This record gives sequence, C-alpha cells and structure tokens, in this order.
Amino acid sequence: MEAIIETNPRRTFAIISHPDAGKTTLTEKLLLYGGAIHLAGSVKSRKAQKHAVSDWMEIEKQRGISVTSSVLQFDYQGYRVNILDTPGHQDFSEDTYRTLLAADSAVMLIDAAKGVEEQTKKLFRVCKERHIPIFTFVNKLDRFGRNPFELMEEIEKVLGIRAYPMNWPVGVDGNYQGVYNRQLAQVELFAKDDSHGQRALPSTTGSVADPVFRQALGEAVHHALCEDIALLDLAGDQFEYDKVARGELTPMFFGSAMTNFGVQPFLEEFLRLAPPPAPHRSSAGFVSPDSDVFSAFVFKIQANMNPAHRDRIAFIRICSGKFARGMSVYHVQSGKQVKLTQPQQFLAQERTLVEEAFPGDIIGLFDPGIFSIGDTLCQPGQEIRFEDFPVFPPEQFARVQAKDTMKRKQFVKGMAQLTQEGAIQVFRQPNAVESFVVGVVGSLQFEVLQYRLKQEYGVDILMHPLPYGLARWVTGQGPNAPALKGMDNGMVLEDVKGRPLVLVANEWQLKWGRDNNPGVAFLAAPPNGPAAERPSA
Repeated sequence: MEAIIETNPRRTFAIISHPDAGKTTLTEKLLLYGGAIHLAGSVKSRKAQKHAVSDWMEIEKQRGISVTSSVLQFDYQGYRVNILDTPGHQDFSEDTYRTLLAADSAVMLIDAAKGVEEQTKKLFRVCKERHIPIFTFVNKLDRFGRNPFELMEEIEKVLGIRAYPMNWPVGVDGNYQGVYNRQLAQVELFAKDDSHGQRALPSTTGSVADPVFRQALGEAVHHALCEDIALLDLAGDQFEYDKVARGELTPMFFGSAMTNFGVQPFLEEFLRLAPPPAPHRSSAGFVSPDSDVFSAFVFKIQANMNPAHRDRIAFIRICSGKFARGMSVYHVQSGKQVKLTQPQQFLAQERTLVEEAFPGDIIGLFDPGIFSIGDTLCQPGQEIRFEDFPVFPPEQFARVQAKDTMKRKQFVKGMAQLTQEGAIQVFRQPNAVESFVVGVVGSLQFEVLQYRLKQEYGVDILMHPLPYGLARWVTGQGPNAPALKGMDNGMVLEDVKGRPLVLVANEWQLKWGRDNNPGVAFLAAPPNGPAAERPSA
C-alpha cells in the first residue's frame, strides 16, 4: 500500500529536442519554478560565468552543449519530479536512447522559428515505438516565430501525431505578451524581464472578456486572440487523455524558456497530466510499479562526477517495491547479492543521501566496477531480468594509444571506464598491446574521449582515423575469424568480451564477405544483445 501511495505522485520524464532548441535552458527554468534553484544559470552567459545546472561536465560548460544525460530531482506541489536532461546532438543519441528507457513520458521541445527539425524526428520515433506519452513545448516565443497554426500542422503532418494546444500565445506577428489557458479560459500576461531569465517572473491573470485585459492588449491583439480561440474550439481536436497515454495525441504548450514566458503554467499542467510510473517488461512479464517486490535496472554509468574522488556512479530506475538504504539486492548479471550502502539523489553534481525511494525514482549507487548498463537488480529469491538495452553499431573508427607510454596504466583505466559508461565501444586487434580501436556513432564522441582522457585521467592520446564504416560481429567461425575469406580489406577485431567482429568500409564489402563465407553470420550487435537502428538519416 505504501508503494502505491508513494508511486502515484512520481513524474519521471526525459526532455528531447534538436540541438539549440533550448532544452537545457528549459530544464533550468523548471528547476527555478520548482524551487530547486533560486537563480538560473544560462549556458550562453559566459561573462558572468553562469552555466546550466544540468551541464556539470567542464566540456559542456565550454562548448555550451550537453554531451551526457543529467539526472535532476525536486519536489513541487506534492509531486516528486525526476527530470532526465538528454543530449540533443545526434552523436550522443545512444545516451539519449538509453535514458528514454528509464522515462515514463517525454517533453519534446520545438523552436518556434524552425519547427520540427531532423533530430527531433529521430527521437520522436524512438518515443513513438515505445508508446511513450509526448508533451510538446514550443520554445523561443520571445523571438520572431512562425504562425502557431503552421507549427501545429507541421507536427501533425511530419510526425504523424495530433496536437492539442493547451494554451495559445497572445499577440500578433511574433510579438507576444502572454498566453491564453484554454482549460481555465484565462489570459496570463507576463511582466517584462530585466533579469535575462534568471528569476521567476510575476504575472497577471484574468478573463479574456475583462475590459482591463482588452485595454492592456489593445484592440488588434484582443480581436486576433478571440478569433484564434473560436477557430481552435470549432475545428481543433477534442482533448482525450487516453490518446495522450497511447502516444496518439500531444498536448501542446507555448512559451519561452529564456524569459520564463509560460514555463510555470506548463510545469503545473504537465505534472497534472503526465503519467505515473509505468510497468516494465521483464523475463517474467510486465513488472507493475504496484508490486511490493523490489526491482530496478541500470540505465547509465558515469565516472568522475566528483573529480576530487574519482568516483563512479551507476544510475538505476526503480521499477517496483520500496528501496531502503543499506538493503541487500540480487545482482542478476553477476549472480551475487550486493548491499547498497551509499544511495544518492542528484541535482546535477550536487548530491543528497537517500534513505528510501519508490518506483519512478532515479538514484545513484556507488559502483566499485561491478555494474554495467542494462543490469537488473531485484529482491533475493525473486530473480527476473529486464529486457536488454539495444546496441547501436558504431559507424566511425580510430586507433587510439597513449602519447606517453609511461601513462599506459591511466590510459587503460580511462578506456575501460569510458567503455563501461557506454560513451564509446572499444575493440582490440589480436596481439596488439599498445593500442585500442575505438568505435563511435558520431565524430564529436572522439573529441569528448580525447578531452576526458586528458582532464580526468591525465593522458594525452594519439588518434588515427580508420577507413571503415561498418562493424559486424561474426558467428560460426569461433577462433578462426581471421580466416574469413574475401575480407582482405577489412580488419578483424575482438570486443571487450572476446567476441570476434570485422570492420569493413561499406555495404558492398559486407555483401562480398557474406557471399564468400556462407557459413558465417554477420551481426549488427553482439550475439547476446539486440541491435538498434541508429536514429539517423
């Protein structure tokens, strides 16, 4: 009973968008209005040395982009909010994909001027496949943007999901003064922002028919708003919560994260409508969050969040039962019981010790090196295994070695830890001792690898790009993988578990290899795990 009472107010969601749509800024403002922070830092405000709370890694602060998911938690009006701020750049889509597996809903951020962009389409498809409820926030109304009706039509045509505006921008020609709340039939006008979005703004609320608001808006704006409201009520979709829950209808909100325009109304309405924790698929069927039996899975591992301690944190999503500090759980992959003595919750790098947690919560566990992404934790004697995380086949490769051979120990440790994070995939050539072959899905991951090895492990590296575009694991050859026929232009490697794979330049070479080795299967993922098509063009 306690688990049910505690679970229902949990809201665990990911924020997804194309790069530069303002995703991290929106995250900051949700924290601001939720009372978790009192002054929002802007990723653009370099002179004041203010950075977004969720962008805690030094390279994120320097580049103004997110390169890893952040976990942020706070309480607001009786809800426990778990925000998963994901990277927008397609080179880090693996991290975003894994994070979405821990979310119960998603907020899709769209730039009011640019509309639906490429990375938004790809991440939307991932949510759609998993039937995750999607809420849309049209951002940057403080700048000139496209007509709201045009944006609605584009969402419906390009993404194939109906849109229901929960509010509507008040203003004409990209000059907006507030929003109209359709459910409450109220206009909310915002004060002018002279703090550059660092503080929560006061607002004035009232009826659209009130002469005071009519005068404040001006005749042209008031008339345009009344026409828009009438058109939406006459021709728009009806709001049906069941369709939202099935991912067929997206509630649509308008605002500006940078100036705090419309953020608080969005937060309150989103928390009211967003679903509580959902069941998760396992080897024993769907695990209900109402179950008293504890279960969780690891969806993210992050090394060196605290540079002073060089620690390693495994983030878990609790799926059922009650978590208590110091409890012993069964780690399915190792077959051993583990005592969880230092559970933590996060506001980016800031941590608090957790005494108890419930389904939907995200907590961090100190990891001495036993956890991997996708691992299952459960109650002893109640063994289950959550579905495997998909693996993205790498598309770019480079040979990497330490510039200074005296730093080899640090180099090997860094490569091992970053591999366990899922940030890169590491392979070895038989008999090659001094170097690794690194595989990634995007070139920016190489830059992050080089930066983190230098900053976190004190290792400068030499990196030599390799002329391959495909990696395929091979079965049916065993230790004789080097004897593959027709693969003279490829490279035969082993992954960290000793499984053979081959790198080839393109699909034509791969077909040539298949034709010449009829008894061999060429797999896009390791034999023990499912593959995933990278959400890219």
